[in-house]
Amino acid sequence: MSTLTPIRRKKRDWRKHFKDSPNFKLNKNHPQPTVFVAMSGGVDSSVTAYLLKQQGYQIVGVFMKNWSFPEIPLKHCQLLKDYQDMVKVCRFLKVPYLVFNFEKEYKKRVMERFFAEYKTDRTPNPDILCNTEIKFDLFLKKALAMGADLMATGHHIRVRKDKTKYHLLKGKDPIKDQTYFVYNLTQNQLSKCLFPIGEYKKSQIREIAQAAGLPTASKRDSQGICFIGNIDVKSFLKTRLPEKTGEIIDLDGKILGHHEGAWFYTVGQRRVAGLAGQVRPLYVVDTDVKKNLVIVGPDKATYRRGVVLEKFHLIDKTYSMPTKLKAKPRYGPELYIGELHQANRHWQFIFNRPQRALTPGQSLVIYDRDICLGGGVIKSVIY
Repeated sequence: MSTLTPIRRKKRDWRKHFKDSPNFKLNKNHPQPTVFVAMSGGVDSSVTAYLLKQQGYQIVGVFMKNWSFPEIPLKHCQLLKDYQDMVKVCRFLKVPYLVFNFEKEYKKRVMERFFAEYKTDRTPNPDILCNTEIKFDLFLKKALAMGADLMATGHHIRVRKDKTKYHLLKGKDPIKDQTYFVYNLTQNQLSKCLFPIGEYKKSQIREIAQAAGLPTASKRDSQGICFIGNIDVKSFLKTRLPEKTGEIIDLDGKILGHHEGAWFYTVGQRRVAGLAGQVRPLYVVDTDVKKNLVIVGPDKATYRRGVVLEKFHLIDKTYSMPTKLKAKPRYGPELYIGELHQANRHWQFIFNRPQRALTPGQSLVIYDRDICLGGGVIKSVIY
């Protein structure tokens, strides 16, 4: 009886595929500041580099290599295609380009926390973690150390300076506004950052790219997790979290079916594997990882009055906040009115009307008109 010998895959050397432009050197005599532009190979960051070059800055395009899928052949690797698009744009603009590799840091500071949060019954937002830990920390520090005066990204956000304070403002396109993802920005970081496309609507960005002849003018917007892409989250979680059969119960405790692990589900979710034959639609109302339970009920049962926040951050700690504010409990254009106050050493936000699927681990970001004041991570919900 013969045995099969497992195939050993040769470890791929990504460095030879993701290279800096040859003979990189900054012009120390350039009359305008040097800006390192975080470029993803998409149209937004391409137009960012284009607009800043038109304004006279010395531009360096920077591609971040933060994740690898070694099981995917290079010819199918979206990350490599994005890098190649970035190179095309930089060559078109006649600007140098670099590759920053933060794979180890991204794994430790973003993805390890991503898996750990799901394991403890919370639903994190990896894009917020990525912006906080990688783009506006590691990237900014490395860019400044290499001679940059400023950094720029293709975020749909704006910055305004009043006297000595910087304010983060929503982007001109309410659908594309990305202040939700960057509410942890500090005064020092804002003083070193440029966000030129925040002044335009997405349709205008496309028009600028087309008129300039940028190679990425018609490229579709990326989706999914930052630097990983549009993946099935449950399948991705299963690479680290084991399947563990448990019960699906209704609000009265009646067993309706079985699931493969409570940590694969989140509040407000409609489709629940293992739940079949129900006449009325049911949604995830709560999960209990310790007991491995998924609790389902009607949509109205997912609504809550408010949230208790942790890791609360204010961009301007001296800002005089009005009594009534607006908040985003998730990414999207919708804002909801409520009140922010402190109780038992924690910040709380109470909505004027109960809101759907307020989820521990997600962030709640607060606004005064177009100004993003900051926010925090939802620690618990208030019924």
